[in-house]
Amino acid sequence: MSDDYLARIGTTIKEARNRAGLSQSDLATKLETSQSAVARIEAGGQNLTLDNLARISEALDTELVALTRTPSSGAVHLKIEGGRQLSGAIDVKTSKNAAVALLCASLLNKGTTTLRSLARIEEVNRILEVLNSIGVQTRWLPGSSDLEITPPARLSLDTMDEEAARRTRTVIMFLGPLLHEFDNFSLPYAGGCDLGTRTVEPHMTSLTHFGLDVEATQGSYAATASGVVDSDKAIILTERGDTVTENALMAAARHPGRTTIRNASPNYMVQDLCFFLEKLGVSVEGIGTTTLVITGKKDIDVDVEYSPSEDPIEAMSLIAAAVVTKSEITIRRSPIEFLEIELATLSGMGMQYSLSAEYLADNGRTRLVDITTHPGPLKAPIDKIHPMPFPGLNIDNLPFFALIAACAEGTTTIHDWVYDNRAIYLTELNKIGGKVTLMDPHRVLVEGPNRWRANEVTCPPALRPGVVVLLAMLAAPGTSYLRNVYVIHRGYEDLAERLNALGASVQPFRDIG
Repeated sequence: MSDDYLARIGTTIKEARNRAGLSQSDLATKLETSQSAVARIEAGGQNLTLDNLARISEALDTELVALTRTPSSGAVHLKIEGGRQLSGAIDVKTSKNAAVALLCASLLNKGTTTLRSLARIEEVNRILEVLNSIGVQTRWLPGSSDLEITPPARLSLDTMDEEAARRTRTVIMFLGPLLHEFDNFSLPYAGGCDLGTRTVEPHMTSLTHFGLDVEATQGSYAATASGVVDSDKAIILTERGDTVTENALMAAARHPGRTTIRNASPNYMVQDLCFFLEKLGVSVEGIGTTTLVITGKKDIDVDVEYSPSEDPIEAMSLIAAAVVTKSEITIRRSPIEFLEIELATLSGMGMQYSLSAEYLADNGRTRLVDITTHPGPLKAPIDKIHPMPFPGLNIDNLPFFALIAACAEGTTTIHDWVYDNRAIYLTELNKIGGKVTLMDPHRVLVEGPNRWRANEVTCPPALRPGVVVLLAMLAAPGTSYLRNVYVIHRGYEDLAERLNALGASVQPFRDIG
C-alpha cells in the first residue's frame, strides 16, 4: 500500500473510532494489540491486510472501506441496520434555504454580519468557498455554529472559485447584491440538485427593473448593470418562486426608493430574509403576504447579528421518520406556520399527534411548537396530494408523503407538478419494498401498506428523494447500504448521528481506492 493510501485509511479509522466514542487504548483492547500500534495505524504508518481491516471494522461496528476502484471512490455512503423503533426527542436545525439566502444577503452589508446557529451543511460550505474566493472573510466562532462574515473593501470576482459555484444553484442569488457593486460582471452557471430544467428567466425579468441585463454565454451569465431603475412600476413576478423573490428583495434593498413586488413568495426563507433586511435598516412592508413594499438604502454599513428560524422541511423529514418506523418521538422547535397544511393532510390520513404551546424562535418572529407523534394505522387520502405555494403544502415536503403513503392502507396519487424529474426518483422506493408506479414524469401512484426490505441502493441525485430512501431503510429489517449520499449532506447537518440518538443505526463509511 502507498503511504498516501495508508494515511487515508488511518484517517478513516480515526474518524470511525471517534464516532464510536472509543480511545486508542479502548480500540487496542478490542483488537488485542497495543495503543502504540493503533496510533501507528491512524497515522498511516502501519501496513494493513484485508484481515486487519475486517477486524478493525468489526471492532468499530462499521464498514470502514470498500476496497474497490470506482468512479465514486472517496464518496460517503451509509450503512443502515433497519427495523428499529425510534424514541426520544430531537431538535429541528435552522433552515438550509434561509441560510443560503442570508449568506448572499451578507454581500449587501459593508459591516460585519454574524449569523447565529447557522446550518453547517455542504450547501453552506460551497457558498462559503465562493465567498472566501472573492475576498470575503468568514470564520466559525469557537464552539458554536455562529458564522462571522466580514466583507473586503472591494470584492474580487476575478478570483471566484468557479468549481464551487457550479455545484450550487445559490450562486444565482448573487445577482441581486452584485448589481449595486459592478457595472459588468459574470457568474458561472448554477448547479445543485438534478431536478430537470429549472428556468432562470423569472430572475432575469425581475432584475431588469433595476437596470440589470443578463445574457447567458458559454458557461456563465454575463451581467450588465445600467443603474437606471424603473421606479414607477411594480415588479410583477411571473413565477411565485422563493429564490426569484429573494433576488428581487436583495436588489431592492440597496435601491434608496420604494419598490413594490407583487406575486412575491411569502415562504419561510423569504420571511427570514425580510427579517434580516430589517436588521440592516431596510423597510419591508407586507412580510408573509404576496405583496412586498421595500424602502431601501443606498449604502448599508452596520454590524449586525441574526438568527435564522428552524427548517420546516427537516421537521417534516422527522415526522416521516416517525411514521415509517412506527415510533413515538418529539420533534422540538418545529415552525408550525409552515407545517399546518402538512399536519392537516396527515390528520386526514388518520395520523395522531400532539402539539405543545407555541413559543418564538430566536429571531423573535417565527412561531415554533414541539410535535409528538403517536403511531397508529393510516389510510390513503381520497384526493391526490400535491404542493402549492405557501401557505399550501410545501413543494419540498411532497416527497415525504410518498413515503408516508406507502405506510397507509390504499392507493395515493402524488402529483409533483413543479419539477420535471423528481417524481421519477420516488420509484427508487421499489428497490426496498415499495409499490410506486410512475404514471408520467409528474405523477406517481403509491400502494400501501408495504413491507420494507433491506437492499443496496445508490442515492438519488435530488436531496429530498435521497432522504426518503434513507428513511425507508430505517424501517427495513436487516442491513441496507445507501451509496454516494453527498446530496443529503447538502441539506442536512449530522443527520445520521441525530437519528442514531433516537435509536437508529446509521453508520457512514467511504470507498478508498
